[in-house]
Amino acid sequence: MTVEELEARIKTLEDQLRIVQDIEEIKKVQRAYGYYLENWMTDEVADLFADGPDTVLLVHAGMFRGKEGVKKYFRSRGQKKVQRIPGFFHQVMQLSPIIDVAPDGKSAKGRWYGFGANASPVKDGVFQGWMDGVYENEYVKEDGKWKIKKLGWYMYFFAPYGVGWVEPENQCDPDFRHQPPDLSPDGPSPDTFYPSTFIAPFHFKHPVTEKETSEK
Repeated sequence: MTVEELEARIKTLEDQLRIVQDIEEIKKVQRAYGYYLENWMTDEVADLFADGPDTVLLVHAGMFRGKEGVKKYFRSRGQKKVQRIPGFFHQVMQLSPIIDVAPDGKSAKGRWYGFGANASPVKDGVFQGWMDGVYENEYVKEDGKWKIKKLGWYMYFFAPYGVGWVEPENQCDPDFRHQPPDLSPDGPSPDTFYPSTFIAPFHFKHPVTEKETSEK
């Protein structure tokens, strides 16, 4: 093996190691999002997002732009800084990640399953249920730190319990729709709820055929 071939192999190994490190850092950021969200820690959640104006939070309530948009959504209950409150529970399981880092190591895309249980105090009791969906996200490296540039949460269902962990006398109207009436998003959200045929867009090509997927 020549010196040039050895140097090329070393560079390849270094590039592969960098990608593995980037993927692990992105996983940590995304998992931290889930744990902070579980406790409705608004400021900690917002600090995971990139600082630029093209930052986007896309959830069932709509699209919210920039860090201020992220804060507007998570502070929609009126508090400036929200943390775990009595009766609130939001389990966020983020599963089966596929993460692709751009060749320049400055951006990445990731897809996760999201599944969990939720209980949220409302004016006449506690609203509870299961939720399920897919995250299709974008990440960017700012000042050496990976941050969320776009979080796309495509919720497929939110199913209230018939009987759950909240006492029946504390449960709210089962027809309650959990979205603050005065929340004004910056854009619409796609129709993802069952029985919709919507498929959350894939950021990656087919890993075998290398073709674009056909969900559009």
